Amino acid sequence: SLKYRSPIRAYPTDPYQESAWPQGFGQLSQVGMKQHYNLGQFLRKRYTGFLKESYDRQEISVRSTDFDRTLMSAEANLAGLYPPNGSQVFNPDIKWQPIPVHTVPMPEERLLSFPLSDCPRYKQLMSETEQTAEFRNVTAFYQDVIELVRNKTLLNKTNIESVWGVYDTLFCEAQHNMTPPDWVTPDVMTSLKYLKDFAFRMAFGIYKQTEKSRLQGGLLLGEIVKNLTLMATENPKPKLKLMMLSAHDTTVAALQASLNVFNGIQPPYASCHIFELNKEENGAYTVSMFYRNNTELYPVELPGCALDCPLEDFRALTKPSISDDRDQECQLPSPGTSKGKIFCQYRSICLKMNTFNHLCPSIFAEVIISLAVSGCVLFILIATLLAVICRQTEPMRSRGYQHVINEAES
Repeated sequence: SLKYRSPIRAYPTDPYQESAWPQGFGQLSQVGMKQHYNLGQFLRKRYTGFLKESYDRQEISVRSTDFDRTLMSAEANLAGLYPPNGSQVFNPDIKWQPIPVHTVPMPEERLLSFPLSDCPRYKQLMSETEQTAEFRNVTAFYQDVIELVRNKTLLNKTNIESVWGVYDTLFCEAQHNMTPPDWVTPDVMTSLKYLKDFAFRMAFGIYKQTEKSRLQGGLLLGEIVKNLTLMATENPKPKLKLMMLSAHDTTVAALQASLNVFNGIQPPYASCHIFELNKEENGAYTVSMFYRNNTELYPVELPGCALDCPLEDFRALTKPSISDDRDQECQLPSPGTSKGKIFCQYRSICLKMNTFNHLCPSIFAEVIISLAVSGCVLFILIATLLAVICRQTEPMRSRGYQHVINEAES
């Protein structure tokens, strides 16, 4: 049985409280470490000849959210990516070398942990999402399951979002061969899995997806686009080849929603979303995306563009998901003006993008950016290889989903 991490927390009637887990809640297991080590080896094989064989501090930068499991996942990945050789071997009995992983305190984290809780407008959008026909239909259809969870777990608040956390706990326990309570049947787990995936879609899509992206995943997308643009300049500074960011499944989902490529399924363990910036024979730059979840790596096309998407087109197509002033957009709109400003903003973008007018107002050198997810549900890596690949053209605390990321360490 695969064991990725311990649950983030237990529900009130859970027979397996924190004392049942050797390292406590929310910790990466040895199998999770191995999975990320293997991902590092995959990246090493894919980019042999591009990345140096030996670790070079001028070539790579690594950042993680400030959680044990994401920091450890990044370190395991780096162990597979950069096994020491030559002068870097400080102990012949240890095939490992320390590589720095940087972080910021969680209260300051605005790039990698979604959904961010500091946005009144996003909270309003989530409340409005609960009034949509799709949300009401799903809630009505699964009401018996939601009531069952409420009665059996004794949670104070049980809804679609909080069911996400219950599924996470039950799934992790099952992966560790722990016998579930009698009420947890295969049919119940199937229903909880659907509700868990629906909660992901609800957080970042279903209703006003582009505006949600501007307030959440668009922050990360904007940073990626900025780095892609910088590395396409003649003499970029710094001349990094790899920028790796270690975070959560919700981070992958938020980013993919901002790109309008999210498949509606929770990103599984050690998922990896890759962005590659290529310099073509004619000197033009293109951006390619790939996704590695529990499958082999496969290409992902940005809607409205080809796999090898011209950089300027990529920037134009992603611009509607990126806010120039998120703090302002997070403020609650005045009565009667809630849609006017954003509509005009999107329309202005459309008018300037004659080639892409048919997309409005929908979601709208050497670089590799990858995202990876670890621990039962919680880990991503964004690796940005900042240089030119010449291929010659070949958390919101009031909502149930928050605890899956943060509550164990809050």
